[in-house]
Amino acid sequence: MQSEESRNAALAWLENNPQVESVRVAICDLNGVMRGKRIAADQARKALDGGMRMAYSLIGMDIWGEDIEGNPLVYSTGDSDAVCHWTGRPIVPVDWTPLPTALIPLTLAYDDGRPFPGDPRQALAEIQRRYAARGLTPVVATELEFYLFDAASNEPVGPVSPVNGRRLNADGALSIDELDAFETFISEVYAACRAQNIPVDTTIAENGVGQFEINLNHVANALKAADDAILFKRVVRGIARKHGFIASFMAKPYGDRAGSGLHVHFSLLDGDGNNVFDDGTEKGTDIMRHAVGGLLRGMAQSTLIFAPHFNSYRRLRPKSYAPTAVAWGYENRMVAIRIPGGSHKARRIEHRVAGADANPYLVLASVLGSALIGMEEACDPGQPIAMDVDSHDLPRLPSDWLAAIAAFEQGKLMQALFAPELRDAFVACKQQEADTFARKVGSFELETYMEMV
Repeated sequence: MQSEESRNAALAWLENNPQVESVRVAICDLNGVMRGKRIAADQARKALDGGMRMAYSLIGMDIWGEDIEGNPLVYSTGDSDAVCHWTGRPIVPVDWTPLPTALIPLTLAYDDGRPFPGDPRQALAEIQRRYAARGLTPVVATELEFYLFDAASNEPVGPVSPVNGRRLNADGALSIDELDAFETFISEVYAACRAQNIPVDTTIAENGVGQFEINLNHVANALKAADDAILFKRVVRGIARKHGFIASFMAKPYGDRAGSGLHVHFSLLDGDGNNVFDDGTEKGTDIMRHAVGGLLRGMAQSTLIFAPHFNSYRRLRPKSYAPTAVAWGYENRMVAIRIPGGSHKARRIEHRVAGADANPYLVLASVLGSALIGMEEACDPGQPIAMDVDSHDLPRLPSDWLAAIAAFEQGKLMQALFAPELRDAFVACKQQEADTFARKVGSFELETYMEMV
């Protein structure tokens, strides 16, 4: 339960913002989708005090918001309700809607107060507790890529420049002019992030048409880092709609252009605030290499977390900056696990596998959990790769959705990191989504085969 002081501060914010007449209360499901209710602002105390209830099954709905067929959380329990606990994050103001509103983020618990382990936020909280028990604090930052599309088009096409009225139709990697053209949009994203206590850092124009990357600063709290990433995606989508754009965090919206990733950077502090990955050299400590070993061991099993959707596997292709091999290296962006250069004091691990479509809670739980097991079991990462991974005979990530589902379901390391309630719900969700896609016949398929075979 959250402190009386934080609750009173939240209520005071509402009193000082009478223009906010309604509030959204929401949890984050396994797909990273926020689901919840609209309540009157004068009912916010109920949400802050744990008086809200929502169904356990809300966590495991598929991407279309449908119940999972045969889900025990629905059929064997009468679709019973969980208690919704406030996460403690200050009320999140939302001003891009027609009328100003706000969000109170919640997480699920049993009636006796125990966290519900099927909630992805609770899964990450458990990993964070395991680090705390060892006297370690993960320091985490995320980098999120996204595309802007023209909202007036039914197909993904580049947005129209607010400056010259011309549609973007070429890659603009690190283009300062492109940043300038979309300065109003970017500035409003930054302003909304400041209002929501999301620590935004650098913005660049990325490799795709209308693609941008905005980095979030590192924080010594993995739960806050994941909260920030979830809220950041909502900010970007909301501000984009306000400007007549669609912001997409799809992993691969264009088949022939760059995909969008969710890169994770992390280091570890001991009780005295020392970076345990830093040995004063570029090499890093044995602890760091053992963490890398754990990440490599768990990578194939956790690919479903990093690439959770049908579209995700269009991004994971050879000869791209999206990794397909289980490999690591120093200052090598062609591998899955990169050790960035720079000052040894900031020695850290960069995990480059996840797409921007992944759930940040599950991504961080898998990354930090695998690294922790690697440290506990002194996993050997093998030799670092100094060049293109395609020139090496290396283990590979699952190449398709069904293989990734099977690897996750059978993975011993995943069983050590995630509760059965979460694993079973996630597998059932992904299997139902895969079955749905398998029954759909697209226009290109019809054009190819209709009269040809």
